[in-house]
Amino acid sequence: MSAAGWDDLIDRHLSRQAVERGLSRHSMEAYAHDLSLFQSWCRDSGLEPAQLDAAALTAYLEALADQGFAVSSQRRHLASLRGLARELVDEKIIERDPAPAVKLRPHPRKLPRTLSPSDIENLIGAIDARDARGLRDRAMLEMAYGCGLRVSELVGLQLHQVNLAAGAVVVFGKGSKERMVPMGGAAIRALKAYLERRDEILNPPNDAKRANKKVTRRVSAVFITRLGRAMTRQGFFKALKGWAANDPRLAWVSPHTLRHCFATHLLEGGADLRAVQEMLGHSDISTTQIYTHLSKSHLRKVHRTFHPRATRASAAEGTD
Repeated sequence: MSAAGWDDLIDRHLSRQAVERGLSRHSMEAYAHDLSLFQSWCRDSGLEPAQLDAAALTAYLEALADQGFAVSSQRRHLASLRGLARELVDEKIIERDPAPAVKLRPHPRKLPRTLSPSDIENLIGAIDARDARGLRDRAMLEMAYGCGLRVSELVGLQLHQVNLAAGAVVVFGKGSKERMVPMGGAAIRALKAYLERRDEILNPPNDAKRANKKVTRRVSAVFITRLGRAMTRQGFFKALKGWAANDPRLAWVSPHTLRHCFATHLLEGGADLRAVQEMLGHSDISTTQIYTHLSKSHLRKVHRTFHPRATRASAAEGTD
């Protein structure tokens, strides 16, 4: 088999992944990109599919390290290659899966940065909600923070997925997995206020140029633009940066920050880890456990601040 053999194998593998795992377009693009880099390395190294073994995978990861890829990125590439290796075994091109024998050095997980509840309030307060677009933006922010939605889940939300009466939203997450997430009072009020004036985004009441061109297009997406299309990931990111522009301390904020805040603030308030896992849509609780580190930090701060012996100890340390 030549490089063309890798072409056919990877194409078949990606097709199977799309069907069997139901990955989103974004995930499939990332997956295809990782395998494309590996294919180029195989071509340059003269590695045939039948020659894939643990040594080859290790050499590839070392090549990534030489190019400056962080351990976390190498780990992601290895995860992509595991599926391809299993495909080679299934097609009897190689006898044994080499991936389990490949080990990467452990690395500390970077704790996500979060905002304080008061920072969230300031971010919400920065939105001018006097018109329909402002109401939409406030509802998006309240939903992202109040329900812990991924940005793709937020902009992909359809009207039939929202039940204001029940105070819940049905979300289709990674791998098209369905979950129900409760909505808090603030999110319900913000979304209801927006939906009551949603049509004004398509037909602004004071737009003289469009007065005689009323748009009657039916759009199923909850959050829409003035062109009658669903809000995009890029559009939400740009809007978020605009809301944060008034406070230089928030310049680093991203859409995923709101999801981190959702999980962290729930755990700091005493929420059960399993419940938070369910609401976030994490298939593995180890993914959710990263937030317990943030929660423990909060508990230590509370203990130092309010426990009588802790405060006395601190005072004693400050005296001679």
